Amino acid sequence: MDIRCAILTVSDRASRGENPDLSGPALAKAVEGLGWKVAGSAIVPDEEAQIKARLLDWTSGKVDLILTTGGTGFSPRDVTPEATLAVLDKEAPGLAELMRRESYAQTPHAALSRAVAGVKGKTLIVNLPGSPQGALKNFEIITHLIPHVVELLREEPTAEKGHQFVANRA
Repeated sequence: MDIRCAILTVSDRASRGENPDLSGPALAKAVEGLGWKVAGSAIVPDEEAQIKARLLDWTSGKVDLILTTGGTGFSPRDVTPEATLAVLDKEAPGLAELMRRESYAQTPHAALSRAVAGVKGKTLIVNLPGSPQGALKNFEIITHLIPHVVELLREEPTAEKGHQFVANRA
């Protein structure tokens, strides 16, 4: 399946060039390894307005999937989940719950993740941890579910596919 993905690294230090972005490129390599296309990538500081602006830009029909990395912890500057929730049409809590549950086997700190996932328009947005290892592990946990979500989001209900509403006749 042809999936167009964008990767958003949320990091004050990486956005200022003080630290290299390791998670974004690691995720890009993983995405391309699945045969999916990286249609965009960016680094923004831990600023809710900038995160929301980038998410909204990419959800305007440009990509099927947005992976964010960073800003999901308890630091006062960690606002990625809040920015994501502000743009979502609907949440997908099962994805975030699955990532936390499966990651907990590696590290009990996984229970501290505030990552969220959900849909804006026809785009799935998933928050991932900021470390390359954490981002890759969490992405790996849900990778098998993403093509199905993208397929559902692309689908237009039609009578031929059995999605026709039939009123209850009393």
